[in-house]
Amino acid sequence: MMKPLLGKTPLGKTLLGTAGAALILTGMAGWAGAASAEEVSITRDPAEVPAPITRTEPATIQVTLETIERVAELNDGSTYRYWTFNNQVPGPMIRARVGDTIEVTMTNNEESWLQHNVDFHAVTGPGGGAEATLAMPGETKSFSFKAMKPGLYVYHCATPTVAQHIANGMYGMILVEPEEGLPEVDREFYVMQGELYTVEPIGTKGELTESYDRLIDELPTHYVFNGKVGGLTKDKPLQAKVGETARIYFGVSGPNKTSSFHVIGEIFDKVYDMGGVKAHTEDIQTVTVAPGGATITDLSFEVPGTYVIVDHALSRVEKGLAGHIKVEGEENPEIFRESLPQKQAMAE
Repeated sequence: MMKPLLGKTPLGKTLLGTAGAALILTGMAGWAGAASAEEVSITRDPAEVPAPITRTEPATIQVTLETIERVAELNDGSTYRYWTFNNQVPGPMIRARVGDTIEVTMTNNEESWLQHNVDFHAVTGPGGGAEATLAMPGETKSFSFKAMKPGLYVYHCATPTVAQHIANGMYGMILVEPEEGLPEVDREFYVMQGELYTVEPIGTKGELTESYDRLIDELPTHYVFNGKVGGLTKDKPLQAKVGETARIYFGVSGPNKTSSFHVIGEIFDKVYDMGGVKAHTEDIQTVTVAPGGATITDLSFEVPGTYVIVDHALSRVEKGLAGHIKVEGEENPEIFRESLPQKQAMAE
């Protein structure tokens, strides 16, 4: 049996020895180095969200996916061979309206080593499109489906071993808006939580090797937001301003672990339960999201600073799982101040 990995990284040792965990988390910007200038980061920008739909009638939407396997930076000094949709993790966010017809064309890059396909949880039909899109390297497959029910849905590769393809980066989400759309917000973000399984522990330098045994035993070595350690801290943090409202489309690829989605220093104004759009709950601190599940959370920013996105199973921070929301603007001491004003001495 392998020994536990907690506390073995420099960050882990720091967190285990401090009471100011939130402050240490906020300082994680320097934890992971950026990719080389020649390399496209594996991390998809969380601001890369299609614009809200304004039309009032159903339409036909073309979705083009390419499955690409490539080596990219996983952590500072380490790389990994990812399997992706459209060269980044997660795959592109897709936006449609209930009643739309979605035509999916998927090409498996000719340099891939393996078969790939795509299964949309938003599909009503056999395999979610997986059987229709199973493609060898160099092949292109397609299918179409009607978006029957509104909500936020995961898509992923479903080629056996399915968990292996998902863990290596083959996942994304599709938002099917209701006919009336969603309430307007100032900013929208796209964040997905994943897990990777390597032979080597986190912090090892060089190209890491996937561990099938750890995958099957559900023992991740790395947890990531948008594909890599530090992807949403150093590389592509979320950006907002005081007074703005924001919506986070959050999903969990798994393949195995449930998330306790939480933003340190914020309370979700509204949570669309389990990714559906017909019901919501207000004033929520932490949201449980299952593997293959999603949620939509709205929040507003009254105070500037760096807010840390975590899975509140906080040992996972030690294995890479944190993101930043950087909020700029004027201080608001009526809501939050870092020190209390000193009381004036009472006159004798």
